[in-house]
Amino acid sequence: MPSLYWEDFAVGHVAHFGPRPVTREEIIDFASEFDPQPMHLDDAAARAGMLGGLAASGWHSCALLMRMMVDGLLRDAHSRGSPGVEEVHWLRPVRPGDHLTARSTVLETRASRSRPDLGLVKLRCELLDQHGAVVMSMVSTLMVGRR
Repeated sequence: MPSLYWEDFAVGHVAHFGPRPVTREEIIDFASEFDPQPMHLDDAAARAGMLGGLAASGWHSCALLMRMMVDGLLRDAHSRGSPGVEEVHWLRPVRPGDHLTARSTVLETRASRSRPDLGLVKLRCELLDQHGAVVMSMVSTLMVGRR
C-alpha cells in the first residue's frame, strides 16, 4: 500500500536507489528490439564508432532508471503518473559490467491548481556508474496524491 503523499516530498531531499548490474546480453537484447544501431549490437562496429565500444542505448538507460525509480520510490508513493519529461541528457556510455545506481533530488513542489487532490513534484533523476560518474540525467515532474 502506498505510503508517500505529495506532502512528504521536501525540496532538496535526495534519495538513492539500486544498484543494478548491466549485462552485455541485455544491452544487445534491448537494442535488438528498440534501438538496433551498430554501437548497441556489435562489438567490432561499436569499437570503430565514437563510443569506442559496446554501449547501452540511451533509451535503455532511461528504462533502467525508470525501473529503479519504481522499485525505490514510486511503488511507495501515491503516484498518478507524469505530465512529461523536461530534459534528458546522456552524458557517458553505459557499458556491459557497469553497476548503476540512481539518485533523485526534489527540485520543486507545488499544489495542482486544477486538481486539489494532486500535487506536483519536480525531480532531477541521475543514473550513476560504479565510479560515481553521472551517465544520464533527467528532469521530470510527478503527479502525486495529496492527503
